[in-house]
Amino acid sequence: MDSTKLFDFPREEKLFGLRPEVGRWLFIPLGLTVLLCLGTVYSWSIFSSPFETALQAKPGTILLPFMVLGVVFTLVMPISGLYIYRFSPRILTTIGGITVGIGYLLSSIAPNLPFLIVSYGLIAGIGVGIAYGVPLAVAARWFPDRKGLAVGMTVIGFGLSPLITAPLAITLMNGNSAIGIPGFGVRGTFVILGIAFTIIILAIASVLKMPPLRWQPANWRPTVSDKETSDSLDIPMPQTQTFYGLWICYIIGTFVGLTAIATTAQVGKEIVGLQQEQLAFAIPLFAVFNGIGRPLFGWLNDRLKPKLTIIVINILILTASIVMWNTSQGQVTNFLIAYCVFWFCLGAWLAVAPAATLSFFGLSNYPSNYGLMFTAFGFGGLGGIFTIGAIRGITGSFAPFFFVTATLACVGIVMSTFFLNRPRKTAIADFLFNWLISPISPVLLSFVEFWLKSAKASRN
Repeated sequence: MDSTKLFDFPREEKLFGLRPEVGRWLFIPLGLTVLLCLGTVYSWSIFSSPFETALQAKPGTILLPFMVLGVVFTLVMPISGLYIYRFSPRILTTIGGITVGIGYLLSSIAPNLPFLIVSYGLIAGIGVGIAYGVPLAVAARWFPDRKGLAVGMTVIGFGLSPLITAPLAITLMNGNSAIGIPGFGVRGTFVILGIAFTIIILAIASVLKMPPLRWQPANWRPTVSDKETSDSLDIPMPQTQTFYGLWICYIIGTFVGLTAIATTAQVGKEIVGLQQEQLAFAIPLFAVFNGIGRPLFGWLNDRLKPKLTIIVINILILTASIVMWNTSQGQVTNFLIAYCVFWFCLGAWLAVAPAATLSFFGLSNYPSNYGLMFTAFGFGGLGGIFTIGAIRGITGSFAPFFFVTATLACVGIVMSTFFLNRPRKTAIADFLFNWLISPISPVLLSFVEFWLKSAKASRN
């Protein structure tokens, strides 16, 4: 048994007062709620203008806190995956929730932009990175029979957060006389959100737990493929061709999806002449598709298996790219269809990537494995933002970017076809492991050990 096991399940044991097969379903809305709180980072555009005015920041620089948060989030998550078996979901989520709360509270008193970059980008980013993967790992462990669906339904909270938190934040900042809520401004709103998120996350953290190792629902018998991936592999994940194939495909998916999210308004205005009132309708529509993609493709991953599911995603990206390549001024419908697909596919990736990691590499090392896989999220997002910016600067148009996305989608289809098979050690993968992964591992592990000792010291 591993260190995350909190109790065994005799026949009379209950979970939330219910049979474990029934009670485990409550971990999905609980995890979804945690990610709903963390996903408020997607609503930065709501806060950016008020902070820009309050801090008298130069135009464009107010995006730096959000960019730093994205980088820190991506870097911290692989590290937090190493902790979940040393501590527990409860402790890790508690640390993440408190750190996010501190970040928000410090941001509320930020006197200048550098302070905000540290408080929101660095501190809140660390908190999001620590807590983000825990609900996904809990859902994966409790649902060996429906891992894709469970992870997809849990991660939907992160994507749909702007639909809930953005209107809430606007109401708190500006007030609403109809329901008697005064305006608290951006600083007061950050205080309220910081306190509320901390309380909610800590309350949920107190009930998060893993099942015993190798626990499975009654009357469920794993198939042969499930048994093959139920244990950890005899070789490290980075020594397999499957890891690099999935990692590159994940980079392609986030390259396209995160760039689409970040530039929706600019691309829509330039290519089809999208008006502000049309954008107010389009963003919630895109967010809905982003949310739907998570449980839907999580379910498809369980049915079609990762290879076919990822091929379908890349075909959709290719189709949407071709549509955008042939879209011009006034063709708003084309833009809406293509961007619904882009947002939809990003949501799909955020469910398929953890589920595929679990399917290929098993439960035993899942948190640390997906933490490493999640680095693709940061590489893809940053690569996409810089690429579309460079293309716009060189050509004066966003349109050529969709030739790049179409080409990458074709690369993704090829990579999926030839690399996303049963994990095995290959000469190329072994070379990359020995010359890329192994040299940086001691540095990473030293940092982890230092952070672990610091965390233990703070608890004593």
